Amino acid sequence: MRFRQVHLDFHTSEAIPGIGRHFSRSQFQAMLQVGRVNSVTVFSKCHHGWAYHPSEANETHPHLEFDLLGEMIAAAHEIGVKTPVYLSVGLDEKLARRHPEWLIRDAEDRTRWVKNFMTPGYHEFCLNTPYLDILLAQLHEVVSRYDADGIFLDIVGIRQCCCQFCVADLLAAGADPRDNEAVLALGERTFLNYTRRVRETIDAVKPGLPVYHNGGHQTRGRRDLAYANSHLELESLPTGGWGYDHFPLSARYAQTLGMEYLGMTGKFHTSWGEFGGYKHPNALRFETALSLAHGAKCSIGDQLHPAGLMDEATYALIGTAYAEVEAKEPWCVGTNSVADIAILSLEAARYACPESPAPHERTNLADAGAVRILTEGHYLFDVIDAEADFSRYKVLILPDQVPVWPELERALAAYTVQGGKLLVTGRSGMKPTGDAFALDLGVTWRGTNTFHPAYFRPDFDLSALGRASFVMYGEGQLVELNGGRSLGSIENPYFNRDVFTFCSHQHTPSSMEAAGPGMVKSGNGIYFAWPVFGDYADNGSLILKEIALHALALLLPQPTLRCNLPARGITTVQYQAEQKRYVNHLLYATPALKGKIEVIEDIVPLHNVTVSLRLPSETPVQRAYLAPSMEELPLTASDDGAICYTVPYVENHQMIVLELA
Repeated sequence: MRFRQVHLDFHTSEAIPGIGRHFSRSQFQAMLQVGRVNSVTVFSKCHHGWAYHPSEANETHPHLEFDLLGEMIAAAHEIGVKTPVYLSVGLDEKLARRHPEWLIRDAEDRTRWVKNFMTPGYHEFCLNTPYLDILLAQLHEVVSRYDADGIFLDIVGIRQCCCQFCVADLLAAGADPRDNEAVLALGERTFLNYTRRVRETIDAVKPGLPVYHNGGHQTRGRRDLAYANSHLELESLPTGGWGYDHFPLSARYAQTLGMEYLGMTGKFHTSWGEFGGYKHPNALRFETALSLAHGAKCSIGDQLHPAGLMDEATYALIGTAYAEVEAKEPWCVGTNSVADIAILSLEAARYACPESPAPHERTNLADAGAVRILTEGHYLFDVIDAEADFSRYKVLILPDQVPVWPELERALAAYTVQGGKLLVTGRSGMKPTGDAFALDLGVTWRGTNTFHPAYFRPDFDLSALGRASFVMYGEGQLVELNGGRSLGSIENPYFNRDVFTFCSHQHTPSSMEAAGPGMVKSGNGIYFAWPVFGDYADNGSLILKEIALHALALLLPQPTLRCNLPARGITTVQYQAEQKRYVNHLLYATPALKGKIEVIEDIVPLHNVTVSLRLPSETPVQRAYLAPSMEELPLTASDDGAICYTVPYVENHQMIVLELA
C-alpha cells in the first residue's frame, strides 16, 4: 500500500448531461502531481448504479461517451500512480427502481437509507437476492478488462434483513423470521458468503488482487470480518460526524491485527458528496500526521465533478499535506506500536462474550472515553480484543461494562499471576449474569446503588482540587471490601430527586456520610465503582480523568514515556524493526467547535517539549535526531535510567528518531 492516496468518488445522476466532457489525461495527471498523490481509487460503478466504462454486465451512464475508467487508469499508470477500482455494492439506485424486491427490508417492511418515495436518496440491496450474481458479473468484468491495482467495494456489512428472499430462507431452515437472532445469523451467513464469492471471482482472474469491503466501521472483536479484507481502510472523516476521537480508537485496534491499514479522511468541510467544501490546510496536515503517528498510511476523499475536471483548489490543498507525508514516509514504514497499557474494548468483549446481554451493540462511549483519557494522560497504549496476547502489557483496562465469561476469566487470571495489573470500572469484571464479580478485585459486589447521582470522596489529593465530594454522573455499584484497600468512599445524597423530595436545580447534595468503598486497590489492580470512561466521553468532567490517571499512576509508576505536552497533545512511539530504531511522534492541534463541526484552523506551535523514555530494547540508543529535518538531538540520562531529550519546537507534528547501536 502507498502512503499518499486519494479516494475519488463519482456518484453522478443520469439527469446531468455531458458526463466527463472536460476530462483530459494531462489535467488529471497534473492534479495528481500537484497533490503528490501516488494512488487514486477510481470508479467503475457509482451509487446511482451506472458504469463509467463500456459494459455488458452493467449499463454505462447514459451521458458518457467514452471509457472514463480506462482513461483514468491509463493516465495514472503513465505517471506511476496506482489505481484501485471502486464499485458500489450496497447501493444501485437504477436497479432499486426496477427490482424493489431485492432491497433490504426491516421487520416493518421498510427499506434502509431512504424510507419513503418522496425523499431523495438511495436504497440498500440485500446480498441474499439475485442482485449478488449481477454484482459479481460487474466485478468480474472490471477485473478482466482493466489493470486494477485493487478493488474497493462500498456499503457492505452484516445486515438484518426481512426481505422475502431472507424470509423464505429462514422458513426453509425451520427458523422463525420474527426471531431477531435468527435474522442476524442469516445476515452473518449472507455477508460471509458474499466476501467468499468476491474473493473467488477476483482470484479466478487475478489471484491475490487486494480487496477491501467498506462498511464505515471496523468492528472491534470481529477479526473474521477484518481478515476478509487484504488490508483495512479506516473511514473516519472528523468533520463528517466521526469527530477527532474516532480515528485513534480505530487505528489503535487495527495496529494489533497484523494488517496494513490506512486512515481515510476527506478534503470536504463536512462529509462525502460535498461540492465546493474545503478543509483548512492545517486540518489535513494534522489528520494525515495523525495517521502516520498511529502506524497508518493516508487516504483523502474527493469527488470528481460530473464534467470530469479535477478541482485545482482541492489538489493544492491535498498537496500541502502530502508534501509533508512524502518527506516523512521513511520513518513510518513497517512500524509496530510500543504500549504499556491495553484497553480491552467493550465493543470487542460484547461480541466475544457468548452470554452478553447486548452482543451486537455497535458503539459505546466507554471505549472512546478510555482512549481520550489515556491520550490526554500521554500514556502509550493499544486497543485490543479478547484474542490478543495480554502478556505484552503491564496494565489492562476493562472499561465500564466488560463482562467476564469463563474463557476470559482464565486468561485474566493467568495475566495477573504473571504480574499484570487490572483497572476495572463500573460493571466491568462481572459475570455475564451480572450478579457477582468473576475476578478477584478485593471486593464483593452488593448491588447497584439506588441513589443517583452519588458522590465520591477520595482518600488522596487530586491535582486540581485536592479532596472533596465529587459528583459521579453514571450508575454506581455497591461493594464491600474482601481483601482490598479502600482509596475513597461512596457518599449518597440525602434523597433522590422526586416530585416530593428535590433540592436545588439539578440534584440533591451529598449527605457527607460514607456509604462504602468507591475505589479499591488489591493485589490484582484497582476497581472503581462508576463508569468513568463512558462518563468522561459524555461530559468531559476533569475529576473523572484525574481519578483514572491517579489509578494508572499507582498501577504503572514507571511508564515507558513521560512528556509535558498539553492535554490536547498526542504522543505515540512506533518501532521499526528492520531499521532498528524507535520513532516518537508528537502532535498538537486544537479543534474548535464551529456550529456543529469541529474545525482545525490555527496550529499553535509548542516550544521545549520534554520527553523521557524507557525503551523496551536492551540495546543502547546511539543517536537521536528530528525527522525529516535530520537535526541532531542531544540526549541525557535521568537518575532512574530513562533517556531524556527536549524538542525545541513542535508545529503540528514532529518525529524524534532514536537509532539503536
